[in-house]
Amino acid sequence: MLSSRFSALLLGCGLAGCLLTGRATQAQTYAEQQQLPLPQMSPHAVVQQTVGLTDVVIDYHSPSVRGRAIWGALVPYDQVWRAGANENTLISFADPVTLNGQAVPAGRYSFYVVPHDGQDWELILNRVTTHWGAEGYNAKDDQLRLKGTPEPAAMHENLLYWFSELKPNHARLNLTWEKRTVSLIVETDVNTKVLATIEKTITAQPKNWQLLAQAADYLVQNSLESELALRYINESIRLKEAYNNTWIKARLLASKQDYATAIEVGRKAIKLGEKQDTAFKTQLPGMRVALTEWQSKAY
Repeated sequence: MLSSRFSALLLGCGLAGCLLTGRATQAQTYAEQQQLPLPQMSPHAVVQQTVGLTDVVIDYHSPSVRGRAIWGALVPYDQVWRAGANENTLISFADPVTLNGQAVPAGRYSFYVVPHDGQDWELILNRVTTHWGAEGYNAKDDQLRLKGTPEPAAMHENLLYWFSELKPNHARLNLTWEKRTVSLIVETDVNTKVLATIEKTITAQPKNWQLLAQAADYLVQNSLESELALRYINESIRLKEAYNNTWIKARLLASKQDYATAIEVGRKAIKLGEKQDTAFKTQLPGMRVALTEWQSKAY
């Protein structure tokens, strides 16, 4: 005898109907599970670049030309384009940045482009990151729109995002495809972040003379917080007098145009190096050149 539960099931859908439904469900599940690992026509790519201390990541799919007309054809003019293929292209910033001089909060954005014929293109950051390409795009969700001038480029079969002009607080982000490149200037407030990191590190290790010297050296190189740099380097020398931290102090004094004292401290650094560290000899020619320059300004 059939169980009461199974009997109720058969009465509810009919034996043949239930069996067919079950088989269809199993077939659907099987089809969903059996996905061949085939290469994509527009493969996935991720490009990451650290600008200063800020990570910038581009997540996109890279279409190829394959003999097709691109600008004004495959990619129409005056229409929002996903700036890649398949899902919408994503760009993320670990910290606040500026793009072409416009402030952008840290976060993840969809990146779109509106190409135009014979004029600047529109470069768009949109706060919605779950669209398929440009489907569902709405300008009300834009974080900002920027202008970008398309430049001629050597033929590039595959769409490529790449960085150039890397500096401690600056980089150029380029989109190149076919014979066009359009760019964004990414800038970061690296010094603010470095100063916060320095303060945190020195507070945790106040007796580390090398860290104090490194902190002062960074401040001197970047013409930042000269009084703070002087405090750090004096403490470093108090903990351990060496040629390298003494030379940093000499450079700091020269940056403050106290050339006479800088010369005196610089000569002391050379004497310390001769006694303490033979490796300093590779720096000695540059130190002597600096001393000569300071002498010409001091007297």
